[in-house]
Amino acid sequence: MRALISVSDKTGIVEFAQKLAAMGWEILSTGGTAKALRAAGLTIISVSDVTGFPECLDGRVKTLHPKIHGGILGIRNNADHQKQMSDLDITPIDLVVINLYPFKNTILKEGVIFEDAIENIDIGGPTMLRSAAKNFNDVTVVVDPADYAIVLSELEDQGKTYRETRFRLSLKVFETTSHYDTMIADYLRKKANGEVLEETITLTFEKLQDLRYGENPHQKAAFYGEVVPVKGALTSAKQLQGKELSYNNINDTNGALEILKEYGDEPTIVAVKHANPCGIASDNNIAVAYKKAYESDPVSIFGGIIAANREIDEAAAKLMVETFLEVVVAPGFTKEALAILSAKPNLRVLALEDITYNEPGYEVKKVMGGLLVQERDTLLFDELKVVTKRQPTEEEMAELIFAWKAVKNTKSNAISLTKNKCLIANGPGQVNRIWALENAIRQGGESVKGSVLASDAFFPFDDCVKAADAAGITAIIQPGGAGRDADSIKACDEAGMVMIFTGMRHFKH
Repeated sequence: MRALISVSDKTGIVEFAQKLAAMGWEILSTGGTAKALRAAGLTIISVSDVTGFPECLDGRVKTLHPKIHGGILGIRNNADHQKQMSDLDITPIDLVVINLYPFKNTILKEGVIFEDAIENIDIGGPTMLRSAAKNFNDVTVVVDPADYAIVLSELEDQGKTYRETRFRLSLKVFETTSHYDTMIADYLRKKANGEVLEETITLTFEKLQDLRYGENPHQKAAFYGEVVPVKGALTSAKQLQGKELSYNNINDTNGALEILKEYGDEPTIVAVKHANPCGIASDNNIAVAYKKAYESDPVSIFGGIIAANREIDEAAAKLMVETFLEVVVAPGFTKEALAILSAKPNLRVLALEDITYNEPGYEVKKVMGGLLVQERDTLLFDELKVVTKRQPTEEEMAELIFAWKAVKNTKSNAISLTKNKCLIANGPGQVNRIWALENAIRQGGESVKGSVLASDAFFPFDDCVKAADAAGITAIIQPGGAGRDADSIKACDEAGMVMIFTGMRHFKH
C-alpha cells in the first residue's frame, strides 16, 4: 500500500505517518514534508524518484506527472486501466494526504504584497486532492488533520477504510477546494475592483458558530463570516459578557449597526426590536441620548438591542440595567460601566472598534431556487429640494435629515416621526402608507405635536399630509415622484408646512 503525503499544516503528520509505516505502508513525499518525516526517522520515497524528474521552477512543479496522477486516478477493477498502469510502470497510490498552501493566512497578514499572495496559490495540491476525491471508490483522501484519527482507526481495524468514509472525505475535498478557489477569486476581484454581478457568482464564508436555533426553535441555524474580516461589522465584535448570541440577536444587532452608521460621528444611541428601530436619539452626552431613546418607546425597548457610537460610561450603564436588554454594542466600555452591566450576567455586551465604519458592497438574500444580490444602500439622498412655499429653518432641516436616516432603516412601508433629534414614533412594515402614519401618530401621542415626518417612499395621495397636519406635524421629508405630488404640496402650503423632496426612495424589506 502506498501513501502520498504533502502538507503545509504539519499538525499531527509525523504521528500519522509513523502509524502508517508501522502498518507497512510505503510513503511518498515532497519538500518540507519529506524533510520533517525523515527527521522523525521515517523512510520516505521522494516524488522525484518516482517520476524520474526533479522538482523545478522553485518547487512550482513537483507532482504534476502521469506516474503520480495515474497512480491516483487508475480504477482498480478496470482491466484496461490496470494493464496501462503495468505497461507504464505506474504504482497505485491508495492514500493521499494533502493540505494546501496557506493562501488565507497570507492575505490576512498586515501589509502583504500581491506577489506573496500569488505565490501562495496552490496548484499541485488541489489537483491531487481532486484526483483522489474523484476516485474515492479506490483511494482515501485526507485534507483535514482532524480526519487522521478515523482513517487510522479503520486501517488498523480492517486494513482499509469504509466506502462511506471515503465518500465523506471526498465531499470534504471538493468543499475545501471550492472554498479555496473562491477565496482566490474574491481576492483578485477586489484587487481589480471587479463587478460582483457577473453571469455567475460564487460566494464563500466560514462558520463562526453554531446557533441554538434560527428565528424559531424548530429551525436549525449557524452564523458564517467572510474570510477577510470587515471593519465595523458584527463579525469583528468582541463579546465581553453574556449568553451566546442567538439568530435573532445577530439579525437585530446587525440592523442596529446599519442604522448607527447613518449618524456618523454624532453621539447617538439606536434601539432596535424585531429589526426595526424603536428608539434613536443623539446628544453630546451618551447617557442623555440613551435616556431620550428609551423614553421615546419604553415599552418596545424591553428585550431590545442597543447600539452606541460612543464609549458607554457609568451613567449610561446605570440607566441600561434598569430594563431588560438583549444586547449592548459600543466601541468601548469604561471599567465602571462593565462592573454595572455585569449585574445582568445574561446581557450580551459587545465591543466593536470602527463601529461607524461604512463602505459600499453587496448584500445577498436567498430565495427558493435562487439568490437576490444588490448593492448595499449606502446613499442617503440625491438632492434636497424644498417644494413648499415655507422654507425650513436650520433646525428643521437638521431634524428632517435625522428623521430621513431613521426611516431609511425602517421596514417598508415606513413613517418615522422625530423631534429634538429623537425618534418619537415609528410606523414600520404596513401595507399602505396612511396606516404606517396612523400607527406612528397613535404611538407618539402628545409628543407628535411639533415633530417632523419622514416617509421612505412618495405619497400617492394627499391623505398623509392632511393627517400629519391634524396631528401637529410641522415638516415632511419624502422622495417625491408621485403622479399627484402637486396635491401633497398644495396641502402642505395650505397648512403652512414644509415639504422636502430627496429624489431617492429607500424601501427596506
